[in-house]
Amino acid sequence: MQKKKLQEIFDRLAAAETIIISRHIHPDGDAVGSSLGLAEILRASFPEKRIFVDNEDFYENLAYLGSEGEHPTDEDYKTATVVTVDCATKSRISNKRAFAGRELIKIDHHVNVEPFGDLSWVEDGRSSTCEMIAEFALAFPKKLVVNQKAATLLYAGMVTDSGRFRYRETSPSTLRYAAEMMEKGVDTQFLYANMYLEEPRILQFHANITRKIQYTQNGVAWLYISRSFRRHKHLTMEEVSEVNYLMESIRGSLIWLAFVECDDRSIRVRLRSRFAEVRGLAEQYGGGGHACACGATVHSKKEAKKLLSEADELVKQYKSEHSDRF
Repeated sequence: MQKKKLQEIFDRLAAAETIIISRHIHPDGDAVGSSLGLAEILRASFPEKRIFVDNEDFYENLAYLGSEGEHPTDEDYKTATVVTVDCATKSRISNKRAFAGRELIKIDHHVNVEPFGDLSWVEDGRSSTCEMIAEFALAFPKKLVVNQKAATLLYAGMVTDSGRFRYRETSPSTLRYAAEMMEKGVDTQFLYANMYLEEPRILQFHANITRKIQYTQNGVAWLYISRSFRRHKHLTMEEVSEVNYLMESIRGSLIWLAFVECDDRSIRVRLRSRFAEVRGLAEQYGGGGHACACGATVHSKKEAKKLLSEADELVKQYKSEHSDRF
C-alpha cells in the first residue's frame, strides 16, 4: 500500500509541468525543511519543470535555511500541481491560492482531522514530514536527486521536529533516514550553530522569564507572556514561543504550557508534555498537533485559566493511574 502511494505521488509530480509547494503558517523547521527540501529535490531531478514554493508569511528565525525564491503568478496556478506539506487543516495553509491549482497533494505527519486534496499521504506516527520526504526521495534513487542542499533541509526538519531524536515518534527508520541525509554531506555544525546558539538578548530574556514560571497544584508548569512585555523587550512571536523548552526538564512537571498574547489579543498556547497526551486538550481549544506537542488558541485570560485547570486535572489523573512511573 505504501509503495503504491509513493508511486502515485511520483507519477503525478513527474507528469506536472508546474509544481507549487506550500506549508503551514507560523512555520517551524519541519515546515520550512520539507517545503524547501522537496522543491530542491524536484529542481535537481526535473530541471525542465517550473518549481515554486509559495507562502504568505516569512520565517525570519529560520532564514539560514534559505529563501523561497520567485513566487508564482495566478496564471501559473491554472495548470499547477500544488503540494501542501506539514499541514493538517485547510485553515493553516499559508497560501490562500493553494486550491487554485489543477490538483492538490497533501503530505503530512499530523492526525488527519481534516482530509483534503486529490491525493494525500498522511502518517501521524512519523517524527516529521521531512522524514516522509526523505523516504519518498530515497524510494526512487534512479529518478530523484537528493543533493547536499536538499539533504541539509530535510535533516534540519528531522532534528527539530523530533527534539533532537528524543520524542516518542522517533523510530529506527527516523535514524536511518537521518543517516542517509548525513551521507549526502550535511554540515551539522552549521545547522546546530544556527539552531541552538542564542543572541545575548535572548539569553537575558530567558533568564528573566525563568523566574516567572508558575506551577499548578499537580505540577503543570506554565508561563504567561503579555503583548506589552513582548513589545517592551522587542521580541518576535517566534522568539517568545520557544520558551517551552525552559520548562521541559522540570522534575515532576508532566505538562508545561506557554501562553503568548498576540497583537490581536488572542492568546497562542503551546502545549508540551512527557508521557501524558495533551492533543485532546488542545483540540478542545481549536488546536491540535501531536500527542505530546501541540498548539491551541484561547481568547481571554479566563479561558486560559480554564485550559490550565483542565491540564492540571489531566496530570492528576495520569499520576494516579501511573504511580509506577514516579
